[in-house]
Amino acid sequence: MSKHKKEETTITENTVKDAEEGAENTRDPGTIPEQAEQSPETGGGQPSEKAADAGTTAENRDAPQTEAGEAQPPSAEDRIAGLEAKLAEANDQYLRKAADFENYRKRMNQEKQSAIDYANQTLFLDLILVIDDFERAIKSAESQREAAGGDGEQIAAGYNSLYEGITMIEKNLVSQLENKWGLKRFDSAGEPFDPNRHEAIMMEKSADTDEPVVAEDFIKGYILKDRVIRPAKVKVVMPENK
Repeated sequence: MSKHKKEETTITENTVKDAEEGAENTRDPGTIPEQAEQSPETGGGQPSEKAADAGTTAENRDAPQTEAGEAQPPSAEDRIAGLEAKLAEANDQYLRKAADFENYRKRMNQEKQSAIDYANQTLFLDLILVIDDFERAIKSAESQREAAGGDGEQIAAGYNSLYEGITMIEKNLVSQLENKWGLKRFDSAGEPFDPNRHEAIMMEKSADTDEPVVAEDFIKGYILKDRVIRPAKVKVVMPENK
């Protein structure tokens, strides 16, 4: 046999021997193959299932719960706290608005009552001027009576002066009320009887009339603008056939 053939026989025997040793290692469970002890990083055997599961669990634990850059949703406690804060703020605003409205209502009631109490202030000022005229007329009549003593002519002159003064005051007052305030006094004598303007306190029958007619004014009536505020108290003449 040549030298080359001896070398091929030696290689074959070594290969068979290595195969037998590998089979024995496979049959023996207590023996760990040399490749199994190598790390996966060095290109050795595959990791076991438990090692793979442990690695996966560790990766899941270390991985972030949300994507990068996104804020985590608030917890239930945070939402409840935010709602309670908003409720407290809304309640405070409601109490403030309620207090403001109550103050406004009171102020409006006061202004309304004040307007009612002093609505006729200008009218009263005009009436005060009339009262002043009456006081002057009365004082003038008293002074003339004292100066006259028992003289009848002077007393008559004082009476005439007082009458003229009172008549002038009455005309001025009626004119002022009519022109400034719209209060008019109306005469009813000779007019047809109108129950909206007249109040009959006396009646008599006559053959000279065909309808009820006002014969006499006992108390004159007044109209404020377009409304009768006091009907005239009158005497009415009725037809005989009614």
